[in-house]
Amino acid sequence: MQVTNHNSLLLVISAPSGGGKTTVCEQLLAANPNLTRAITCTTRPPRSGEVDGKDYYFLDAGQFLKKVQAGDFIEHANVYGQSYGTLKSELKEKLRQGLDVLLAIDVQGVALIRSQALLDTELQQALVTVFLTPSSLAELGERLRRRGTDSIEVQQRRLSHARQELMAWSNYDYLVISRSIPEDLHNMQIIIQAEKMRQKRCKAPEF
Repeated sequence: MQVTNHNSLLLVISAPSGGGKTTVCEQLLAANPNLTRAITCTTRPPRSGEVDGKDYYFLDAGQFLKKVQAGDFIEHANVYGQSYGTLKSELKEKLRQGLDVLLAIDVQGVALIRSQALLDTELQQALVTVFLTPSSLAELGERLRRRGTDSIEVQQRRLSHARQELMAWSNYDYLVISRSIPEDLHNMQIIIQAEKMRQKRCKAPEF
């Protein structure tokens, strides 16, 4: 049986909408050659330029349901009528190659991942969870307004949802208060470095 590289990380990040998750993930991937994102499955149609197996694994509803019933997903959810899921095999293959895997998942998804990891030694060994958020709802609201992509009504819904998500921060290994892109990247790099030096991921020195 193949065993996960003990030093590999499954780095899972959650953040409320506008919390800076997408940007920090892009920065982390650019700064860490050994870090790769997990390719997720979806039932939504490919958008222009998207490639199956590179951007997503595009499945029809029947294929997706079979994988759900077989227990193939570590987490899955329905978002605006389309299904999304992360395959356990996708994560394990990359971890066994010695890669660190990055996942950006909502609070509910992370709860599922955490529960699944308790039943799987490989995933439990690699899992590190981070909650990224601005210092206050007021700051989050200001970011959403500056972004300017949503109506006021949508912004209010996002803030209301964020208030519920923020209550889950204590379930994560780390809390990062988002201030600026360089600071967020620096703090995430510190977490990665610290986790690489955890006793459970290190080889015993030879004397």
